[in-house]
Formats: sequence, structure tokens, C-alpha cells
Amino acid sequence: MNHGRTMPAGQGVQLRADCVADSAGGLTFDVTAGGASGTAHLVLRRRDGDEEVGLPLAPAADGRLRAALPSTVALPEGRWDAYACVADDEPLRLAPGATDLRALAARIPSGSRGHVAVRIPYATRQDNLTVRSWLRAPHAEAGDVRVQGPGLTVRGRLFGTGFAPDACAEVRPRHSSGPVRRIEVAVGETRFGFSVGYAALGPGVWDLWLRPHGEGGPRVRIARLLDDVADKKPVFTYPRARVDTAYGPVEAGPYYTRDNDLSVSVTACPSPH
Repeated sequence: MNHGRTMPAGQGVQLRADCVADSAGGLTFDVTAGGASGTAHLVLRRRDGDEEVGLPLAPAADGRLRAALPSTVALPEGRWDAYACVADDEPLRLAPGATDLRALAARIPSGSRGHVAVRIPYATRQDNLTVRSWLRAPHAEAGDVRVQGPGLTVRGRLFGTGFAPDACAEVRPRHSSGPVRRIEVAVGETRFGFSVGYAALGPGVWDLWLRPHGEGGPRVRIARLLDDVADKKPVFTYPRARVDTAYGPVEAGPYYTRDNDLSVSVTACPSPH
């Protein structure tokens, strides 16, 4: 299937969908009908997978068609490309229209279901509509990330579970079997905070995890999901620090991955000539 396909000649321009998010985590799609008639559905197809979710499109104001994706409908974690399917025609890739995500910026889920579900619609580089979905059970939300000299301090909030007395954080090397750095965590009822010193980290990428129930419990990836920014990496940027370590001088700093998880990048400084 050509994901960038527009409507055939004579059937108007590519269909566009306006998106509105609600505070519960649901989405509403208003699709320009373009004179289409017949039974219609909005179809979300998981990229790099066989799963799809079909949502009925019903007539709404101004001749548009509306579909709702409530927070109670499961949408596994991943990127979901949006299509409109009218009658028996081939599904057509949707383009993004106006997007209202203000409700996501102030959203604080209860976590009472044991998980946090996040859906953020966004425009791809080809100007197509895709929904980025996260489903974390439990979830450790990164809040304030402060770079302080040769290290950083992370503060956040835990959803879907509580803390045991031996809760800790972990800094784990992504591409090697090197040692895991365990760090003491200050915790409140749902809040946590800890500091990471770069001097103990060798060159490479280090991922940040929370262990709410101590070393014997599950690991929870620390990420920033609860806002309206689908891709944090180019938006939330932090200064890098030069630090002398046992591995030689390095430059280090935090960053958000393509999945909005929090990591630290450590790069060896070039040797002077």
C-alpha cells in the first residue's frame, strides 16, 4: 500500500482529519467528507505490524464525519497510521487538519488501572496523520530534569504502583553488558528524585530506570509522556558537560529517545594532537 496516496482524480483532495484530545486520554477525529457517501470507518493501522483498529465514522456538523477513540479502547504501544475507508473503496491515508491537544498539557492520570495510556496525533514528514500510542504499566513520568555541573538531577512521578522502602534507580548501559549503576532514590507518596554523576559512566548510551520495589522488583523505564509533544528529542534539549573520568575525558548529557524515554549520552573527547 502507498501510505502517501491521495484520492483518485475526480474525487477531490486528500481527506483531512481534525483531532481533539480529551483529559481522559481519548481522541475525536473529524474527517472532511469530500462528497463521499456510504458506510465509512476510520482505520488505525499499527506500523510494522498486522494490528488495526476500526472506528465508525458518523455524520457530524458541517458535513464532516466523526470518529471517537475513547480512552477505554486499548491501543497497544506503537505508531498507528490513520486511514479513511468509505464503502468498499480502498482505505485512503488521512492528512492532519487542525489539532487541539490542550487537554493533554494539563493531564494527570489517576493510574488506578495500573497503567497509563497516552495517544498523541501528529503529522509525519509526508504530511500524513499518525497517532503515537504509549501503554505503560506502571509508568515513571520524568518531570524536572536539571543539569548541574558534572551530573543531573531527575524528579518525577510514579503511576500505577507504589514505592517499597528499598526503591532505587538504575542507570543501565544500552549496548553492552557492563555494570549497572544503582542509585538511591528519595520518594514521597507518588514522587521520586535522584541524581546521576557522569564520572562513573563510561562512553556509550545509558538508559534510566526506576525500581519502585527494589532490586528484586520490576524495572520501570523513566519517560516523559504526559504532554502534547509526540517527539521530545528535538524539543527538550539539555547542555552537555565535560567531565574527567577513569575512562578519560568525556562529554555527557541527558536526552529523550525517539520513544520519549530518558537516557544519558556519554562521548569520549578526542585526544589532543
